[in-house]
Amino acid sequence: MTSPRGILAGGNWIVDQLKIIDRFPQQDALCSILDEATSNGGSPFNLLVDLAALVAPFALSGVGLTGSDEAGQWVRETCRARGIDTSRLGVRADSHTSYTDVMTVRDTGRRTFFHQRGANALLSASHFDFTGCCAKIFHLGYLLLLDRLDEVDAEFGTVAARVLHRATQAGCKTSVDVVSEDSDRFARLVLPTLSQVDYCILNEFEAERTTGIPIRQGDAVDEAALAQAAHRLLAAGVREWVIIHHPGGACALGRDGNLWQQGSVRLPPMSIVGTVGAGDAFAAGVLYGLHEEKDISTALRYGVCAAAACLGAVGSSDGVRPLEECLELGRLHGFRT
Repeated sequence: MTSPRGILAGGNWIVDQLKIIDRFPQQDALCSILDEATSNGGSPFNLLVDLAALVAPFALSGVGLTGSDEAGQWVRETCRARGIDTSRLGVRADSHTSYTDVMTVRDTGRRTFFHQRGANALLSASHFDFTGCCAKIFHLGYLLLLDRLDEVDAEFGTVAARVLHRATQAGCKTSVDVVSEDSDRFARLVLPTLSQVDYCILNEFEAERTTGIPIRQGDAVDEAALAQAAHRLLAAGVREWVIIHHPGGACALGRDGNLWQQGSVRLPPMSIVGTVGAGDAFAAGVLYGLHEEKDISTALRYGVCAAAACLGAVGSSDGVRPLEECLELGRLHGFRT
């Protein structure tokens, strides 16, 4: 029997309209747009484009919804140009392709997102058909930004958890990512999915909101709190790895109770152009390593190096390069401790 290969990614398909601004204004005030571009956005779209840029040696495919508009066509053309299978990417003539206006302050890299859900709000469990699926990993994101998948399910807790259960039955390892929204919905909607998840990949803000454990102290991360949050997420049912990333690096907690840590790449500040998509690039690097049966320390290094490459361009994936070139950034600049 042939071993499963490839990554199938589903969830939010978004076109990002990126704008570099001189400052973020107070309400009713004005700022200047210094540069702008169009980019892929959303967890599955970013992840798959990143894996293609990393030259992942396995099949890439996506599942989700777009509108029948010009933006939806752009999504498909972008995928086709990178060898990403879109046969599971549906079209809704009664909706439009989701988009986000991403405002990035030039001097700080801080981002603010103005999001239009579009067709993503219509994505339901019925759109996920794992018949004939040969993927090794199914990645779903972003939880909290998929209206119908975030609904309550009497058996599994959420509809997203039901979808992840079906992916497991089809023979896939499962992975999830979460959107960094400012709300109190995390514990209610994220925790019920975790018993259906093999790889839980969050940033420190999402881990803090999901567990209720304060992780950030000003601009610093409390390492003890980070570990405590990872343990709480693992206790919620994650089957293999809880992985939490933050600007200083990342940690991974496995079922054996061992906590692995990896510092981020020490990039010169002037080489950082934008932070949009860095979390998805990190996830792409980690899943690349896990798919290829690398040890977790290697997978984390893949993740932080892919994220570092992403920081070198405005778009979500424009800075990502073949894996060896990303790893060279770590060798050249070193890693934070």
